[in-house]
Amino acid sequence: MNTLHLIRKWMDKIIMGLAITLFALMVIIGSYQIITRYFFNSPSTFSEELLTYSFTWMALLASAYVFGKRDHMRMAFIADKLSGTPKKILDISIEVLIFLFSAIALVWGGYSIMMLSMQQKTASLGIPMGYIYTILPICGVAICIYCVLNIIDMAHGKDLDLQNGIEAKGDIA
Repeated sequence: MNTLHLIRKWMDKIIMGLAITLFALMVIIGSYQIITRYFFNSPSTFSEELLTYSFTWMALLASAYVFGKRDHMRMAFIADKLSGTPKKILDISIEVLIFLFSAIALVWGGYSIMMLSMQQKTASLGIPMGYIYTILPICGVAICIYCVLNIIDMAHGKDLDLQNGIEAKGDIA
């Protein structure tokens, strides 16, 4: 189990490190875009496109991280009524469904679109669109790994519900 927690810990650090780096890059590029447009009256042609792709990458990386923490939005009105083994079965079933969706839509579908678009170039940056789409299978694999780790934790009796959720923060009176 320690190996699994070490894997989760390193995945968390790498994914959030990349997301934080992308956010910092977005702040710098956005500032550059504002300065060149309003102060020098010479708008940058590549910055808007780079911001769009950086935002997409950051959002997908952050979503993989959130799935790993099981902090994603969900409708828990059925799960809240269950306890014990039925709740564990429901939670594991949900993780299996998330795994299947991620494997099919993000990994397989993302890889397919990535390979199909390698010949198409971006408008301003001139790089292959396939490079932009690489984030889909990367995040899909990360979500699949997190699902497996979550399933193993749940099968061993670890309660993963709302460790970092709103109720734990005391935001609801």
